[in-house]
Amino acid sequence: MLATLLGAYRDRDDVIVLGLARGGLPVAWEVAAALHAPLDAFIVRKLGAPGHEEFAVGALASGGRVVINDDVVRGLRITPQELRAIAEREGRELARREASYRDGRPPIDVTGRTVILVDDGVATGASMFAAVQALREADPAHIVIAVPAAPESTCREFAGLVDDVVCASMPTPFFAVGESFWDFRQVTDEEVRRLLATPTTGTPVRTAPATPAEVLRSVAIDAPQGVPPREALAQIIGDARVVLIGESSHGTHEFYEARAEITKWLIEEKGFCAVAAEADWPDAYRVNRYVRGIGEAESADEALSGFERFPAWMWRNVVVRDFVDWLRARNRLHESNGRVQAGFYGLDLYSLHRSMAEVIAYLDAVDPKAAARARERYACFDHASADDGQAYGFSAAFGAGPSCEKEAIEQLVDIQRNALAYARTDGLLAEDELFYTHQNAQTVRNAEVYYRAMFSGRVTSWNLRDKHMAQTLEALLNHLDRHLDTPSARIVVWAHNSHVGDARATEVSSDGQLTLGQLVRQRYGDDARLIGMSTYSGTVTAASDWGGVAERKAVRPALNGSIEELLHETGGEAFLLSARLGPEAAGPLGAVRLGRAIGVIYRPETERQSHYFHVRPADQFDAMIHIDRTRALEPLEPTSLWIAGEMPETYPSGL
Repeated sequence: MLATLLGAYRDRDDVIVLGLARGGLPVAWEVAAALHAPLDAFIVRKLGAPGHEEFAVGALASGGRVVINDDVVRGLRITPQELRAIAEREGRELARREASYRDGRPPIDVTGRTVILVDDGVATGASMFAAVQALREADPAHIVIAVPAAPESTCREFAGLVDDVVCASMPTPFFAVGESFWDFRQVTDEEVRRLLATPTTGTPVRTAPATPAEVLRSVAIDAPQGVPPREALAQIIGDARVVLIGESSHGTHEFYEARAEITKWLIEEKGFCAVAAEADWPDAYRVNRYVRGIGEAESADEALSGFERFPAWMWRNVVVRDFVDWLRARNRLHESNGRVQAGFYGLDLYSLHRSMAEVIAYLDAVDPKAAARARERYACFDHASADDGQAYGFSAAFGAGPSCEKEAIEQLVDIQRNALAYARTDGLLAEDELFYTHQNAQTVRNAEVYYRAMFSGRVTSWNLRDKHMAQTLEALLNHLDRHLDTPSARIVVWAHNSHVGDARATEVSSDGQLTLGQLVRQRYGDDARLIGMSTYSGTVTAASDWGGVAERKAVRPALNGSIEELLHETGGEAFLLSARLGPEAAGPLGAVRLGRAIGVIYRPETERQSHYFHVRPADQFDAMIHIDRTRALEPLEPTSLWIAGEMPETYPSGL
């Protein structure tokens, strides 16, 4: 697995693999053999605490480099004399091993080379840190750390110290390196000598098995501009009722455009009757009224004007505007022939105050007394800013303001209790407005819980949000089933890959995190399809900080060991991959790799920590669409900062 993630270094003349002796040598040999790179040992001796030798207080590396963890030494009250004795003892053992392992051969010269430093894993990182410090004195061109297992915090720390870090797994919680191995027996000196004497180079490339990129290239289906052939889409989707189409960034033109084109086909040819987006319920419903020829908006731009909350460009952009215009024209065309109209809905729950206003507005028209009760209940929220649910959540969570949970529940129950009376108004339009209002009340209730949970834990609030989206999707399916003349409603979902993908195939699952894609699969089984999208490089629309203006930023080429880098290696410009169409894809896509996720904020300088997590794409999605180079999504109101864009990273720094 580790060798697969290092595929970008295969068959490069400048690459050397160094295994930290002794435990890292069996792993390093497999890596070197797969990359066709020379192998050598790099010896590091742990400096163990007196009486607890397995606990490192520092390390000693080839070349005489000593690294000490001063905090640990002080905490354990280890004296200078004790430390000197430990270092002298380990220094003698290091010298013995240097002489024994190489059988008189000098160490490989690493000057000006790319060194991949391999161990069986890292815990505190003391040994690896010592190795890195010692290696720097030999002046290599690049240092890469590669390990099968490590704590996420250690991987993040090393990412800031070396040129590349590849951690095949990051167990949470992390107990010990040995927990990640089926066989963790002690490696002997004889095994090290045998491995170093066994060639890792010289195998003709033509006799090597096909690389993962070559396998994927053989089964990839061309998808110009990200739109696969209709026959391939039909095979993947089949008779599914719910199709979730993702994006690896919220600001990429090609993702939005390809998704819109696929959705048009699903509506026209497969009978899908709704788009459910990662958007706030009341804002999206304004668009729904427009595409169905009702409401006050006279243009798509006006219909999208409700999307004022950051990040407005997610939905107020040229691609969504054009799709909304198409959907309205399509509905008008089919209005006379009895074809089902297609709607546009939101799944998200950030609209705490706007949803309250919509509930009151509806009740003002149908039940003024109920409207008065709603005003009284929702007045509980008046102490918080009308556009900031986080302010309410913070004050309620820490006792600085009242909790309005009871009032939100009472109002939801009140609407449910009176729904039959409100539903007696004839017509589908009245049914839709009642459903819309009920979902607004449900959103208020769920948003109230969500905003309070924001300050209790990231996973808790994430799960509440995705559960709300799944609940809204199910309610929408049931509503359309009851009130549209179709055998069963079929819905397209637009959301980020991190929501669309199945959490069980990603590292976040170990923290207990759920996703909409996982919940949909569990609820609908084979009636659901998950499609992800990815890119290697280009530009993206994103902010630098939450609430910031939209910028046009350069997207760095994907990291080594990522699924994006593997798909780039295939050489294709835009293509579809799915084990449903090409079973051979299951192997390469089933390996654990890094996956990139750019939300509304993009920080290239901390990209590994901010925007990557480990995934198994074959299980995360039913299919993937890769567009190798993409461009930034154009907002309807581009700022001067967006128009100016960001200088490419290759731009001469001296100019």
